[in-house]
Amino acid sequence: MDFIKKDAKFDLISMGEVMLRLSPPDKDKISQSEVFEKNCGGSEFNVASGAANLGIRAAVVTKLPKNKMGHFIARRIRYGNVSDDYVVYDYSDERRLGIYYYESGVYPRKSAVVYDRAHSSVCSLKLSEIPEDIYDMTRIFHISSITLALDLNLRETALAVIKQMKQHGVAISFDVNYRASLWSEEEARAVIEKIFPLVDILFVSEETSRRMLRRTGTLDEIMKGYSDTYGCKIVATTRREVVSPTKHNFGSRIYYDGKFYEEPHYENIEVIDRVGSGDAYVAGVLFGILSGKGIEGAMSYGNALSAIKNTVSGDMSISSIDEVDSVIKSHTAVGHQDEMVR
Repeated sequence: MDFIKKDAKFDLISMGEVMLRLSPPDKDKISQSEVFEKNCGGSEFNVASGAANLGIRAAVVTKLPKNKMGHFIARRIRYGNVSDDYVVYDYSDERRLGIYYYESGVYPRKSAVVYDRAHSSVCSLKLSEIPEDIYDMTRIFHISSITLALDLNLRETALAVIKQMKQHGVAISFDVNYRASLWSEEEARAVIEKIFPLVDILFVSEETSRRMLRRTGTLDEIMKGYSDTYGCKIVATTRREVVSPTKHNFGSRIYYDGKFYEEPHYENIEVIDRVGSGDAYVAGVLFGILSGKGIEGAMSYGNALSAIKNTVSGDMSISSIDEVDSVIKSHTAVGHQDEMVR
């Protein structure tokens, strides 16, 4: 794929908020739980960490409060094999870490998220706080529309970074990842459509394409349309069927160089925690691209990493390359398979 640099200090740099996640244990409700389990998460960080655990070099651009909670997140970033070279610290009196509460559902009760992230430290991130050498330090830059939705100042900073990355020959990866709780469809559509001409690798669900972006036609026509209209080189669409909160089917379809790619879906995934599974898909695809696996290989890694992520708690994908390779092998195998890895 000649639109991606052959070499740089990092294979992947992502940009976005890294938050504190608080969850009731097991399947308790937020309103009934006396304790919460502490973790961290954030779409772009999840992508960087998931890909880094498979073997590529990754960093994240974010801003954290200079306090004990910020230190906790910084340690989790390093735990995820992600460089903190571009982590900025907020020393202001208004510094705060964004929080979200996650309640895991069981049929017929759906899973639920409560955000407490307004005016968090990342919203004050300025372009001048990001080292100028960053634009020559990566092969792919990844961001999602969540970062664009959080705050107007952060949006301005993010757009400037995207444009400068593009000018320096960095491939742009963009996950539409629309969140109705953060902005309206009208505002999102107006901002996102202006970014599409800069995007090389686009991740967008069929539902988001049809509802928020108001695309019509078959799925193939919609996906090809992003390439024809905006010049996106790779368009990836996940295809998730939610049987129940604890039972999902998952696959994806990718358009590249005039062809569509798809493989058999993962059926009856036993879901422990679905949060971050979309990010895991993006991580797997970007890993496959960066490590020279080709489009079919990238799709296989994306599907497998997402399927596995559903089966573990927390936002982050923590799978090794050996585990993912084993799952891919089992997924494509015919006949008897061993019950246990030993």
